[in-house]
Amino acid sequence: MQTLKNDNKEKPILEVRGLTVRYGQGCDYCLSGQPLLKNTCPHCKTVWACNDVDLELYPGEILGVVGESGSGKSTMMKSIYFDFPITEGSAYLQAYSEGKANMFTATAQQKKYIRNHMMGMVYQNPVLGLRMDYSAAGNIAEKLIAAGGRNFGSMTARASQLLEAVEILPSRMKEPPKNFSGGMQQRVQISKALANNPQVLLLDEVTTGLDLSVQAKVLDLIRRIRQEFGVSILLVSHDLAVIRMLADRTVVMLEGKIIERGLTDQILDDPQHPYTQQLVHSLL
Repeated sequence: MQTLKNDNKEKPILEVRGLTVRYGQGCDYCLSGQPLLKNTCPHCKTVWACNDVDLELYPGEILGVVGESGSGKSTMMKSIYFDFPITEGSAYLQAYSEGKANMFTATAQQKKYIRNHMMGMVYQNPVLGLRMDYSAAGNIAEKLIAAGGRNFGSMTARASQLLEAVEILPSRMKEPPKNFSGGMQQRVQISKALANNPQVLLLDEVTTGLDLSVQAKVLDLIRRIRQEFGVSILLVSHDLAVIRMLADRTVVMLEGKIIERGLTDQILDDPQHPYTQQLVHSLL
């Protein structure tokens, strides 16, 4: 596993501060930080899907985000990609205004630019990330066109290059993803997400529901993508085996909050928080 120099001299490529996603107005009780029942206010029933989340992603790093279903990890990921509106918080991307402007307060046009040029997203459900009736190459072309691409020849060449990188045969470039297996659909999603050389790749439960042999191929592909493209990856998973295999550092989420963070080996070999201990020991 790569050793990272997360010292003061290295700036995060992505920095998130105080990210909160709240469904409901809140009341004096929950807005003052009083204990919640799970992630729900016992008085006004407001749901705190993400609650004051801070994280940093460094250049070339894979940061794992682990937690049970409903812990807020996918909400956090989709908020960073502007799929969900946030209640409050800030996020800074080095590629956007040199990391000095809060991208959550950007205009709709600026957010579209950030999505199309600076970040790529791979969803757990490929239907959210792909047009199933378009060809595999057409899906990549769609991302390129959204970023201003107009030259048919260069877009075709780029699609061919990326599909080859994820081991999709050239003979299947013109086939729609609806004809592909789940593992192949995820590989097409990854190639589409990489179309415009993003700084940050967001991977949300990309191996869930895949056969073990297919999972292994996708995980190997993710490792290779990091090496070949130099992209920083935020990897959400409930599977600790996936996190151990890929992540340099890991944060653990529970009920909308980050409860533990550190090097992956430290988190999994010597967990400090009772929930993390329970999570790790349940797999032993």
